[in-house]
Amino acid sequence: MLFSDGPSGVRGEFWDERDPSLNLPSGTALAATWDLEVARRYGHASAVEARRKGVDVVLGPTINLHRSPLGGRHFEAFSEDPVLTADLAAAYVTGVQENGVGATPKHYVANDFETERFTADVVVGDRALRELYLLAFEKSVVEARAWLVMSAYNSVNGTTATENDLLETPLNSEWGFDGVVISDWTAVRSVDSARASQDLVMPGPVGPWGDALVAAVRDGSVDRADVDRKVLRLLRLAARVGALEGFEGTDPVHVEDGVAFAREAEAAGAVLVANDGLLPVAPGSVRRIAVVGDNADRARTQGGGSATVVPESVVSPVEGVRAAFPDAEVTWSVGAVVQEGVAELPLAELTNPATGEPGVHVRFLDEAGDEIFAEERRATALVYLGGDAPVERLHELEVSTTWTPASSGRVRLGFASIGEATFVVDGEELFTARTEADGDELGAALLAPPSESHPLDVEAGRPVELVIRYRRAETSGEAFAGTMMFTAGLDADDTDPQQLIDEAAAAAADADLVVLVVGTNSKVESEGFDRSTLALPGRQDDLARAVLAANPRTVAVVNAGSPVELPWRDEAAAVLLTWFGGQEYGHALGDLLVGDAEPGGRLPTTWPAATADVPVLDVTPVDGTVRYDEGIHVGYRAWLRADVEPAWPFGHGLGYTSWRQSGLEVSDTVAEGGAVTITVQVENTGARAGKHVVQVYASRPDSVVERPALWLVGFRPVELAAGGSAVVTVEVAARAFADWRDGAWAHEPGEFTLHVGTSVAELPLTATTVLTA
Repeated sequence: MLFSDGPSGVRGEFWDERDPSLNLPSGTALAATWDLEVARRYGHASAVEARRKGVDVVLGPTINLHRSPLGGRHFEAFSEDPVLTADLAAAYVTGVQENGVGATPKHYVANDFETERFTADVVVGDRALRELYLLAFEKSVVEARAWLVMSAYNSVNGTTATENDLLETPLNSEWGFDGVVISDWTAVRSVDSARASQDLVMPGPVGPWGDALVAAVRDGSVDRADVDRKVLRLLRLAARVGALEGFEGTDPVHVEDGVAFAREAEAAGAVLVANDGLLPVAPGSVRRIAVVGDNADRARTQGGGSATVVPESVVSPVEGVRAAFPDAEVTWSVGAVVQEGVAELPLAELTNPATGEPGVHVRFLDEAGDEIFAEERRATALVYLGGDAPVERLHELEVSTTWTPASSGRVRLGFASIGEATFVVDGEELFTARTEADGDELGAALLAPPSESHPLDVEAGRPVELVIRYRRAETSGEAFAGTMMFTAGLDADDTDPQQLIDEAAAAAADADLVVLVVGTNSKVESEGFDRSTLALPGRQDDLARAVLAANPRTVAVVNAGSPVELPWRDEAAAVLLTWFGGQEYGHALGDLLVGDAEPGGRLPTTWPAATADVPVLDVTPVDGTVRYDEGIHVGYRAWLRADVEPAWPFGHGLGYTSWRQSGLEVSDTVAEGGAVTITVQVENTGARAGKHVVQVYASRPDSVVERPALWLVGFRPVELAAGGSAVVTVEVAARAFADWRDGAWAHEPGEFTLHVGTSVAELPLTATTVLTA
């Protein structure tokens, strides 16, 4: 059976440009849709891609909570709320498995940070663990019947996740999980985990079990029945995916056009948080458009780390704007450099000296300088993870190409990896440099390596004969023994920053419309490390202020996978949060700007005005421990308790039409094990078709236990034509009113208030229901 990352695209067996993958919008973009059907189709598209690549199991979705916006993999996960996360995750899992591929909710459990993730211990109370962190996983197992669950790196209350009793209770004993618990890579540390409900150690083939497990069974320290149970679960998985003799696999029955879906899903998750009426823009109403921002040309379509895939092509925002406004003059200015480190050289500028085709010639040399492997590549970003390349025998990697720059000027030629590289230009050595890992997190060093570069003057159209010789640093540990990542290319533009801002402001002043794209990159948001600030990298805030002063008819487009500070946000005519938008990002943005699609998203996480305002921020272990002392008060619950106003609240999102909610009706009573029925009349009072999300929250200030001021209990999106209306029904199980007390779910009888509206801060309709014993 072949398992593959990742949550937002299926990498497959090879991680390079010769086997490209569908790049879907990030987990936060999916969560922002608040739409279970979109999540299910996202699963369908992932499974279709998996089967195309011969993959049996998708290692996703990532559903750890957005406990802190500083979390490094925030972009990859869904939401700060466990109910929204659980419902979307279950729909995703259902979609994948309906198409005959296994899904893997991860990382079980409380792996909501990256700092010291291999060793940190999360100290969390039983109530918060059950009501928040486990609840996010529960529906994927109980209702969607996930075929796998991935155990995390971290410890929970003193015991590493791969040996923790939580793998048995509640996962197996209460939820009825009958699938495979697969470990995160290297998360199993000893044979002791074999006595726990951990079924599969990754990576293989040996790891910490192997002969040690055989010996443990023979000496009686591990029961043979424990091994039998693991084997049976692996065989059951093999049968489910059609890898076991006598069991036929199924071809996908719900087939999605992945590229079209990526475009649709990005628009469905884009959140319009502010709009003074500028959007949508009629294409014929503008003559000149200034597109500004590094991310407008080098958009981030996905975060960094193991979830990264290599798409066949990416549509940038500036390309999307040009396509959406074919009759307008569209200019682009970088404005402020966001790029950190080296970006690969464009394929169109490269000629392979061995074949004459676009690309590079790669050779593996041993210590004697003899060639032991050679291949032709179509990129200068090289990843070796699996495959036939003899990475373990490599002494020196040689990359050669003829590079014909498209523009003249001084550039910085360099590399990103761990080790030493020599650059030879037109037969002369340009420079030799060495890089070292920052810290001891090997995964982060491989996925987000340091870089070195050297200036070089180039002339447009004049070929440069380029040979690069790279000697990688020695790695330790079985997990990364055959892994290598190396990128050669151009470092960030080192032009005077103020000059870049001035040029962008001048272009903005001369435009009828400005599309300002600000954002982050994989050096900011990635697996392997957490963020230290929510500020935009580089001088993007200075750029935004200058552009907005030059032309207030500016749409600020935020290309970030998770919250960032936007101190100038009130000066923009419109602010559109587009997350990491997948490979069709630019086309989706064009659709949104002209109104061919409506921004259908609502915030899945509170968006702060300033880092200092965030009530739960800490992701850094102290003496090896992260304490979840806030208990059940995470996300908007913590914001309400702190009585601090964010930039935009949980659930917020505008559209291109207007809505009215009325006629709220709620079941008078609900018994334990039953459900309360909530109905509300929804009317589209505007002139355009659009999407509305009915959100239902509960409160009970007079409870015998501490409760949040409000907590989400249900939601439902609805799409209506202009002038249309519908009665929307939301069913809320009695469990939504329960609390975890004394080792069990407690159903406190009495009155609960239900609040219905458009965000946690806009809940005009209220009614009560009574929970009966």
